[in-house]
Amino acid sequence: MKILNKRHRYTYLIGIMWYTLSLMVSNLNDVFTKHLGSNMHAMQVTFLRFLFATIVLIPFMIYFGKKSFSTSRPGVHIMRGALLYGGIALWVYGLSIVPITVATVINFTIPIFVLILAIFFLSERVGWQRWIATIAGFAGVILVLQPSEGNFNPMTLLLLLSALMFAALDVTNKKFVVKETMLSMLFYSALVTMLLGLIPAINVWQAPTTQQWLLFFGLGCGGNLLLFFLLKAFAAVDASALSPFRYFELVIAGITGYLFFQEVPAFMTLLGAVVIIPSTLFIVYYETKRERESQQQEGKPEATAQEAPVPVE
Repeated sequence: MKILNKRHRYTYLIGIMWYTLSLMVSNLNDVFTKHLGSNMHAMQVTFLRFLFATIVLIPFMIYFGKKSFSTSRPGVHIMRGALLYGGIALWVYGLSIVPITVATVINFTIPIFVLILAIFFLSERVGWQRWIATIAGFAGVILVLQPSEGNFNPMTLLLLLSALMFAALDVTNKKFVVKETMLSMLFYSALVTMLLGLIPAINVWQAPTTQQWLLFFGLGCGGNLLLFFLLKAFAAVDASALSPFRYFELVIAGITGYLFFQEVPAFMTLLGAVVIIPSTLFIVYYETKRERESQQQEGKPEATAQEAPVPVE
């Protein structure tokens, strides 16, 4: 029994390690994106990010052969690509006008939007407990954005729209389960997003500098590396067990925001995070509990870690 407990703790620590690495890469991507978005249109940044993400994946697709290119649901890939393009483009623009910590806290609202969208598209019933958590979460958003202040920029609401589109992507993944390899999912998501962004990028095109080309290459690699780390983490530990560590990204964002952009997190941003984080944690806990109870009633095995939704920012 002690040996099993030691193995369980070791596996759990390994999962946390991979998950922490994914958060660090995600935040580094935000640093690159904020720097690029401050000097270049969000449409071009989005296009070039996924252009390099596609290029980086092509050698792996060729290595694994024709099977890696096969797809049974091209329509789903187009839908996912459209949501991903909209979410990332809005995220890039939002990062260019607000501190990284503010964008990170607003991004924590994705589980709240997933809950709301699931009511309409997955026909899920929502109890009063989750409604209270949802209302509390949006109260936290108001604290962060402070819309009553004189210096409020209405364009920051685009970050909320970005979170909504990422939530719609999660709901799409739940509703249309594509029985394909993760490599295929990654490749076609990047390819479709890149193609959708081509014409908008041409309309606002400006020649990137050598440094910007290098940063875009880093973004392309970072996006794929982020998903790799997440998959390794979910393979070791159940996704719900890792949920609390998601909010460690706020600490990382605060550090990198200060080091690279001299941003100091505002008190209201931290206060909003104190409200949003428990709300989303409760929603994640409640959703996980409800899903497990449903699976037990149907006599199905619990979902494995590999089946957990994977963030895309």
